[in-house]
Amino acid sequence: MARHSGELELPLDVRRRAEGPAGSTVVVEAVLAALPSPTLLLDAEGTVLLANTAWVKAADVLGDDRVRIGVDGDYFAMVRRLDGQSAAALVEQLRALSRGECASVQADQPIELRDGTRWVHVQASRVDRAGQVVVTHTDVTSRVAAERASDWRARHDTLTELPNRAHLHELIDAALQLPDRGPVSVLFLDVDGFKDVNDSLGHDAGDDLLRQVARRLTGSTRVDDTVGRLGGDEFVILCRDCSTDGAQALADRCRASIDRPFDLGGRLVRLGVSIGIATAPESGAVAVRSADLVRDADLAMYAAKAAGRNRVRLFTADLRSAAQRKATFAAELREAILDEQLVLHYQPILHLPSGRCTGVEALVRWQHSTRGLLLPGEFLPTAAQHDLMTAIARWVLRSATRQTAAWSRAGLHLVTSVNISASHFSTGTLVRDVHEALAEAGLPPEQLVIELTETSVAEDAQRAAAQFAELRRSGVEVSIDDFGSGFSSLGQLVSMPTGILKIDRSLVAFPEGRRSEAAAAIAAVVALGRACGVRSLAEGVETAEQLELAEQLGCTFAQGFTVARPMPADQLAAWAAEHAEQLLAGALR
Repeated sequence: MARHSGELELPLDVRRRAEGPAGSTVVVEAVLAALPSPTLLLDAEGTVLLANTAWVKAADVLGDDRVRIGVDGDYFAMVRRLDGQSAAALVEQLRALSRGECASVQADQPIELRDGTRWVHVQASRVDRAGQVVVTHTDVTSRVAAERASDWRARHDTLTELPNRAHLHELIDAALQLPDRGPVSVLFLDVDGFKDVNDSLGHDAGDDLLRQVARRLTGSTRVDDTVGRLGGDEFVILCRDCSTDGAQALADRCRASIDRPFDLGGRLVRLGVSIGIATAPESGAVAVRSADLVRDADLAMYAAKAAGRNRVRLFTADLRSAAQRKATFAAELREAILDEQLVLHYQPILHLPSGRCTGVEALVRWQHSTRGLLLPGEFLPTAAQHDLMTAIARWVLRSATRQTAAWSRAGLHLVTSVNISASHFSTGTLVRDVHEALAEAGLPPEQLVIELTETSVAEDAQRAAAQFAELRRSGVEVSIDDFGSGFSSLGQLVSMPTGILKIDRSLVAFPEGRRSEAAAAIAAVVALGRACGVRSLAEGVETAEQLELAEQLGCTFAQGFTVARPMPADQLAAWAAEHAEQLLAGALR
């Protein structure tokens, strides 16, 4: 009878009679004939003692004389003829089964036929102490093909059909672990400008572009090289027995292939590619892992991109040291946010019609334990790279609202502006975070202004408008920072529910001899804002002439070094009092 998976085990009485004389062969033959799978009875040497009807029919269907084996035929020789590579292992397993050294044998065996490869699941059981073996055969070609297809899909990128990240690391590790190997190089490639194609032409065009890039890279490599896709627009090339010079030559060929225009639905697009190269020297005492080699090539690629894109950069130890320093710095910044190492300085904002200080802008600093007070430009780029901008913005919101409420209780009523990053803006939690900070501090919403840069607003104008409108309905004012530094449309500005335009310092700090041009630009922004019911603020005012011009052109507010530099919170009250006295003295004169 058949057990699970079709494994054959003859009944005990049949096995006993097979060991005995005369009629036992007839009984065994009847049992085998009843089995639906092609089945043979072999002796210890692999000679066929019995073959059932299903075996004969299967041989006829296959139409290959090599499988037409009958009584007294050599099964072991037939297996070797059909597949020499794996046959030796199967024959040895069957011999061990015949000797009683194992309970059963199961194996998927390939059969190389004229019309292609077929797969047979071979199951064998020992019949008697004389070493006779019953072998059944089940065609599992469809199952093996499905398994292999599934395994292929798990190891390859479905879009480009290149090896994927996991398989690439397997291949690189295998190359690195070969004894007495030559140098192994890895190229890490990032397509420059791919996001612009995706955004402007759509994802279908982006997919088409990636497939074309894959074909071009594959066409640029040697026979023994492997091109894979890590994901997005990032590719890796494994170069076996390839020195740094050879990898550099390959990188130049790849750049040349990508430099040719791509045809995307009739539209020609030109791109570049930034390439990093890392090489593991010939095999030696120091073991190298694929993760290390790919990481080093990745660092070199980012260095190439930072140097101006469409370049090639070789990995050097200083790149890894710099990366480790950045990682340490990022970890310190995370701790700084949690441990209240950040501090706020406040820059006064003048209301030009009255000359009074009516507000401040909260500017974050980091009181580093060993490097002293760090300005935003020294740590915010790291924060942006490690997704810490939103955490910093939430801290600034809480701290600034508490300080503003404390000033109010002391009789100093100011409106405080807080900068919000585009990443915080895109989370969708901005409105909730603002309201929580106000409630916690007990600060009226009218004493808070939320600032977002013009370029950040332009990235998602619809979402910006919805959140700005909700904030303004609650009483919080909204300001567009750095206006004039980007190229967002006037239509977006007209539809944006904002109350203040901060004129970028590049317009305010006009170069010598360009006062009239700067005045015209500032006047245009002020008039545009006034037409939309929006007040204007000139930022970066560093000279008395610039302050005078901003006032003459109708700006509502101004801030900059000529008014006051950013200062700690405990100095602001004294500065405000002194400024009020000077203003009063000037009015009395």
